Amino acid sequence: MTADRTRLRNDVLIASTLVVAGVAIAVVSLHAINAAPPQMAQATQPPRTTPPAESKPGGERPTTPAPEPARPDAEAQKAGARPALPPAPAEKIAPPIEKK
Repeated sequence: MTADRTRLRNDVLIASTLVVAGVAIAVVSLHAINAAPPQMAQATQPPRTTPPAESKPGGERPTTPAPEPARPDAEAQKAGARPALPPAPAEKIAPPIEKK
């Protein structure tokens, strides 16, 4: 019985020591946060670029600069143009969709 009480007393002592240490660390951390001067975030200036083209009525979207195709047509490939994207790997190509 006395051994159980001694063990319980040691466990409670260790637990209370850990709780006090945790509270002390929290207090020191909060003090360090409050001691630092407040910092203001500063936004960077937007990059200077050309403004986008104005939209015109009629449904056509302007693009500045004009987009280039990822895969040039057959005539351009014969002339020496290289595709911007490599060919898709075989496992990424799906079989054709069957019509119902």
